[in-house]
Amino acid sequence: QVQLVESGGGLVQAGGSLRLSCAASGRTFSSYAMGWFRQAPGKERDFVARISRTAASTYYADSVKGRFTVSRDNAKNTVYLQMNSLKPEDTAVYYCAADPKPLGSRDPRSFDYWGQGTQVTVSS
Repeated sequence: QVQLVESGGGLVQAGGSLRLSCAASGRTFSSYAMGWFRQAPGKERDFVARISRTAASTYYADSVKGRFTVSRDNAKNTVYLQMNSLKPEDTAVYYCAADPKPLGSRDPRSFDYWGQGTQVTVSS
């Protein structure tokens, strides 16, 4: 089992920044690729970013490319999502998830463990 707890969400004005954190406990954190997803009210859960086990590989949704950066610290069992130049359309609940495959995936079905989510609200 892997337990994931997100933090760092909040209310921010458009153009602002937030950094989300996801702390993991349980099985070896470095055995999992990690992903970030988001879900806005009435919409499906969408892929945001993923990072491989060793952080050598990252991948982003087109909608956040150039504005968001995913990183991880395996010594601290934590994955981060730095979000800059935030837009109102970034408003959603953000989830981190753990994928046992080395590189991770864009498909939420590939992820075995999920956090409870953290709300990000961007005002215009």
